[in-house]
Amino acid sequence: MIARKPSLSRLVLPGVVLLLVSGCGLFSSRPGPDQVAGDFLAKLAAGDVDGAAGLTDDPADAKELLGKVREVLKPESLAAEVEQVGSTGESTTADATARLDWDLGHDHAWSYQTKFDLRREEDDWKVHWAPSVVHPKLAVQQSLGVAEVKPALAPVLDRDGTPLLAPEQVVSVLLDAKDAGDLNAVAAALAAALTPIDPAITQLAIVDGVSKAPAGQVYQVAALRDADYQTVKPAIYELPGVRFTTQTSLLAPSRTFGSQVLPAVRKAVEEEIAGKAGLRVYTVNAAGDEVETLHEQAPEAAQAISTALSRSAQVAAEDALEPVPQAAMLVALQASTGDVLAVAQNGPADEAGPMALSGRYPPGSTFKIVTAAAALSSGQATADTPLPCPGTTVVDGRRVVPNDHEFDKGTIPLHSAFAFSCNTTFAQLAAGMEPDALTEAADSFGLGVDFDIPAITTITGSVPPATDVVERAEDGFGQGKLLASPFGMALVAATTATGKMPVPTLLKGRETKVDHTPTPPTPAVLEPLRAMMREVVETGTAPQLKPHGDVRGKTGTAQFGDGTNSHGWFVGYRGDIAFATLLLGTNSSAPAVEATARFLAALG
Repeated sequence: MIARKPSLSRLVLPGVVLLLVSGCGLFSSRPGPDQVAGDFLAKLAAGDVDGAAGLTDDPADAKELLGKVREVLKPESLAAEVEQVGSTGESTTADATARLDWDLGHDHAWSYQTKFDLRREEDDWKVHWAPSVVHPKLAVQQSLGVAEVKPALAPVLDRDGTPLLAPEQVVSVLLDAKDAGDLNAVAAALAAALTPIDPAITQLAIVDGVSKAPAGQVYQVAALRDADYQTVKPAIYELPGVRFTTQTSLLAPSRTFGSQVLPAVRKAVEEEIAGKAGLRVYTVNAAGDEVETLHEQAPEAAQAISTALSRSAQVAAEDALEPVPQAAMLVALQASTGDVLAVAQNGPADEAGPMALSGRYPPGSTFKIVTAAAALSSGQATADTPLPCPGTTVVDGRRVVPNDHEFDKGTIPLHSAFAFSCNTTFAQLAAGMEPDALTEAADSFGLGVDFDIPAITTITGSVPPATDVVERAEDGFGQGKLLASPFGMALVAATTATGKMPVPTLLKGRETKVDHTPTPPTPAVLEPLRAMMREVVETGTAPQLKPHGDVRGKTGTAQFGDGTNSHGWFVGYRGDIAFATLLLGTNSSAPAVEATARFLAALG
């Protein structure tokens, strides 16, 4: 018998590329082994499990395994290529070599060569079924398994490359009510162990959480850092109904560190830090145990994310606020660039949310920075212009807020009225301005400008025009209807320091959008204003800051509610660091100045 030289032809079907090898039987009335092999692979590639199994000599077993394989692999597509079919003219058997190229999605590909036999039963050729048809190493009573291989999460770094968020093992404490027995007793035991870590985890909270969990689902009591879990493990590990799972999460150095900015950063970059998962395909036996790895694609870790934040500045700010019993906030910016260096709040402030960035409060006398700039810009006064500073004043027949304890300085230069924080002087100045003069001046310092900063939401403040002269007078010393956030007032300080409003940045490489670029204050305004802010520290209302370098700024108290209580502010800059400190309900600016002093001392 003389074997024929195979003639090659290529047939393209949906989802499959077939290279057919013609042999004996090509011109017969029934499909030969080469065509059956091609049809089998075409149906396999198209996801036609029934059709593919029907071309084998054991349709039931083939259907079962092929169905499992597709269910496990969940391929986006499969390309199958018959590379060779060999048989002799009168043979009842043939052997086929094929190549399978699986697209498993997410850039995961698996390609290999497999071999299988074909047998002729009477006049019909069939694929002789064996698990090795799917893969050469797949044995009887085996199937495939797939595992995603996740890379290590990329860290989030501060401006100096120090980690702010780093991968750490987290243990979830889960409670299954149906296995807990005495639910109240188990909840009490869990609360006793976990409340010192998180005061919000109480017996009542646990019982309530379990009652609201969907039917058949367990309730997550806590997610603990591994170090915290190890301290409570002896007390909770054997409790009935309590289970544990572990995972890796990106965590800050402590639970409260950067509490109002780092969670937002984590959410904004969660897809980037995850990297690209790898994949492992393996065989499993009838018991579901892993036998052998068939394919492995390594994961690709993501690049670290860099931020504008300074870990040292954040620590200094948080430590400065920690002793304060009232809600307290501090925002620090790099004046020259607008980089957000620190956003700090203490526990009482955290209860209200990210108020350092978006809270709106009357700025009090810190707004005299803007009022003084408006007066200097218009020529209404110079830094040396003598102005009255009586204990009280009347505007349009109405008595406005007096000086603190109604102090009376007589007639003094504007720079002295600024240093002593004379409400009456600035009320009279504002009363003599145009209705939108303070609005325009505030805008030049960034107050009222809207930013779209990736990862965080900010509000600078609002300074509406005041047609009513009394309202305008109150605006002049930071009361009236104007409002500002600590973030907005830190921006005012940064503008004063550098001469133009910087555009704030939090994530490196992410552009901040700004609704408009204001006209900056002129040097003729800024030079005397900076000197006036230094005088506040040297001889005015913030002498506590004298030991901490060339600090320039403005104190402020701002009445709220019925006017019987007030918040305390300090807004200023030292070198290239601009900041705003706000303490709620202190009735004095002194605690804000003292907190600022602690912040600057820690920075060195």
